[in-house]
Amino acid sequence: MKVFGFAGYSGAGKTTLIEQLIPRFVMEGLRVSLIKHAHHDFDLDRPGKDSYRHREAGATEVFLVSRQRWVLMHELRGQPEPSLDEQLAHMSPCDLVLVEGFKNTAIPKMEVHRQANGKPLIYPENVHIVALASDCRQESPLPWLALDDVDGIAAFILHHQGLI
Repeated sequence: MKVFGFAGYSGAGKTTLIEQLIPRFVMEGLRVSLIKHAHHDFDLDRPGKDSYRHREAGATEVFLVSRQRWVLMHELRGQPEPSLDEQLAHMSPCDLVLVEGFKNTAIPKMEVHRQANGKPLIYPENVHIVALASDCRQESPLPWLALDDVDGIAAFILHHQGLI
């Protein structure tokens, strides 16, 4: 599986960009998966549901299955957060895994930057960033792509990953 990441500060547009890229990759015939790192607690389950009750009772894993989808919820119960490599090992084979977050992990990634956020670029400090996507031209030794040029960004990623 090819792995390509997106890094940037909150509000830069990472999620929106990825949401626009996925259909373009799928139209190219690729199977695409995603790993998103959350910096806060989250829960996909709801109190009162059977699966929630089973987790609260102490189950380490709960596997929910329907005709439309399945999901495996794993409670860490004090164990360390799994590395990106450990997470990738759990994924079904696909052509391209997009990764949102994990900005310090050693995978090629695009920095998504929005000038209005007033945040500095992170690429000078992160050797794994291979390109910048921004709403304003950025002077750097890295390739720059306009944040609204989704087709150009998709082409860059496909070429960088050797998928075209």
